[in-house]
Amino acid sequence: MTKQDLRRSANYKPNIWEYGFLQSLSAKDQEIRQYEVRAEKLKEEAKLIFAEVAGDDLVAKLELIDSVRKLGLASFFEDEIKEALDQVVSFFIGKPISHMKCGLHFYALSFRLLRQHGYHVSQDMFIDEFMDKPTRSFMESKCCGDTLGLVELFEDSHLGLEHEDIMEEANCFSARILKSSYPSLLLHHDKDLEERVAHALELPIHWRVQWFDVKWQIKVHERGRAKKVDKALIDLAKVNFNVVQSALQKDLRQISRLDFTRDRIVESFLCSVGLAIEPEFSGFRIRLTKVIIMILILDDVYDVYGSLEELKQFTAAIDKWNARKVDKLPEPMKLCFQTLTDITEDISIEIQNERGWDHEVQPHLERVWGDFCKAMLVEAKWCRDGRTPSLKEYLTNGSVSTSSGTVIAVHSFCSVLDNNTTRGMKGLSEKNHHHLIHNVCLVIRLCNDIGTSKVEQERGEAASSSIACYMREANTTEEKAKDHIKGLITKVWKKINEQCFGRRQPPMITPGLFVDITTNMARVAHNLYQHGDGFGGQDHKHHHKKQILSLLVHPLKLESS
Repeated sequence: MTKQDLRRSANYKPNIWEYGFLQSLSAKDQEIRQYEVRAEKLKEEAKLIFAEVAGDDLVAKLELIDSVRKLGLASFFEDEIKEALDQVVSFFIGKPISHMKCGLHFYALSFRLLRQHGYHVSQDMFIDEFMDKPTRSFMESKCCGDTLGLVELFEDSHLGLEHEDIMEEANCFSARILKSSYPSLLLHHDKDLEERVAHALELPIHWRVQWFDVKWQIKVHERGRAKKVDKALIDLAKVNFNVVQSALQKDLRQISRLDFTRDRIVESFLCSVGLAIEPEFSGFRIRLTKVIIMILILDDVYDVYGSLEELKQFTAAIDKWNARKVDKLPEPMKLCFQTLTDITEDISIEIQNERGWDHEVQPHLERVWGDFCKAMLVEAKWCRDGRTPSLKEYLTNGSVSTSSGTVIAVHSFCSVLDNNTTRGMKGLSEKNHHHLIHNVCLVIRLCNDIGTSKVEQERGEAASSSIACYMREANTTEEKAKDHIKGLITKVWKKINEQCFGRRQPPMITPGLFVDITTNMARVAHNLYQHGDGFGGQDHKHHHKKQILSLLVHPLKLESS
């Protein structure tokens, strides 16, 4: 029996996205122009809605801002949103909180929107009206009649910072009440409220990729309580969705022509879409798709294909970027090395041409690939030796390895920011950026483990999961280990929140571009692994196939204008 015969198989499902199908995706140019013309008209109509909301009706203003955000339209109305939020801040400053006589829904929605938009807002705003001061706990008598308010309080809790005890209490309290009241919503056939509660409990807004949620939000806004939202906003959201989808289909047709692989292209592309949806980032999405596919190929090489000795040689070759070191390796590993070097060189040239970066780009990309492969080699040694590391040791290595976040972050940094505006690669080493990348990598790693641990254990990769590490370390069950890992994810998100808006000084409509993209990496991980392995489980009935068809293939139906 040869070494080739002994190589393991990942047992992935075959690729379900045929080349011909991907090349057929496109809206007609005339149809796209009609979308764009209609969108401009609807934008003007929608701007009037802000002016029509009564000046003192702050609840209506907040609900309008919330709808605009959820429908994916915030970038069209930045000035209007800032003006309305400034008015909300003035109202809080101008009147004692005890005199405002507003319900939980108003307070909770104010907290979330102000914090999301960079305003300083204290968790203490809930104390006077809704909490028992001695115990610092929420009072059911003040909150339980307001289900929408409880949903917003639950959403607020996921924007909490470290050491914010009220946000911790808000999470426990709101989750408990919402879960216990859910059966009564089913009994009373309140479908709108039922879906809102279920949607929030499944995954909070702050952890979702906003554009991935737009279709669901449009459906909700078209019925029930959301019908008070002006029809022009809903129509604009539909048209804008189709415009964005058409642009993404062009990107996908281009990326599907890659000659080095056609496996998992669509899934990889969807990840890049989750990082940056804006039309001007077409080149970024195409580059990131190549990077993500390369990560998946390397992951298979280390997890499944290579022997330990081969992987040591392969890692040394990538660390030194030296093709001579792969001469004695199997042809597939040689091809993998050559593909990686070609892609890295091409991406470096593209970035230099687009963003004005100088010769320092390629060495940094080479270094981050080397670090990634060295971390992968550590995991390969654990697996081959049958060793289960401590959870701390595993996460220290894992935040670099199969989370792959640092590889994506460095490519993103170079791809979307100009050399002149970021002081070169020194900008990436700033303390806040470094901590943000590290914590996002941890979320990716932990989400990956929850989604893939079962399959990896079936392949015999016992050491490759934080769940397995904690089970052994704490001598506990898989279910309790998963609960512990989910708790870690929540704690890490609080650290991410510090970088997103915890210490930001001036109010701004959105965080910095790099912060946005990096935080979206964590959101993509939640989306990718929430229903299992979004890369390895290409089942025809799989959640991700349905999502891909919804986001990248099927446009929204529009009424005749």
